[in-house]
Amino acid sequence: MTSVYDLKPRFQALLRPLVSVLVTKGVTANQVTLAAMVASLATGLALWGLAGCRLSLLLLPLVLFLRMALNAIDGMIAREHNQQSRLGAILNEVGDVVSDAALYLALVPALAPFGAHGWPIVLFVVAAILTEFVGVLGQTIGGGRRYDGPMGKSDRAAAIGLIAFLIAVGVPGGAWLDWIVALLALLALWTTVNRARRALVGG
Repeated sequence: MTSVYDLKPRFQALLRPLVSVLVTKGVTANQVTLAAMVASLATGLALWGLAGCRLSLLLLPLVLFLRMALNAIDGMIAREHNQQSRLGAILNEVGDVVSDAALYLALVPALAPFGAHGWPIVLFVVAAILTEFVGVLGQTIGGGRRYDGPMGKSDRAAAIGLIAFLIAVGVPGGAWLDWIVALLALLALWTTVNRARRALVGG
């Protein structure tokens, strides 16, 4: 199943020079992981506090892109510079779930002034967490960590970032927001099923 995740090798290649600089400065993989989580929490709080301000929604695509970059960087530092650890694995998975919840639940107040309801957003967050939970379960049954689409972490970031950008630049809100977010939630649930099925067959 095609996913934005498929672009990761090219993205990593662009980031590799920066990774080398960070390592020479003594930056660790776990520090980068924590930085991504803190940035997500801070952005979520800012979106709650600035609810109703269109321009504040520009924070979301910017921070989502930054988070994807930091997630790629921490993995590269860990794998390519001998910093893999059990603590790092835990921080990575917990950080993803916490960051998703912080950024996407903030959409409840942030998009409410533009006609969005809370239930599709909450459903989307629950479905997103399920995708990551089932992805990790693949490891426990010997199938490896699953990253199958169509609505993995990078896909969620791209979709939500685009929605936020459109509202920020003045596109009228309305019922379409609920429909789109509900569709994203269904795609995330589909992703959960895909990951579970692939983990079971070991493919």
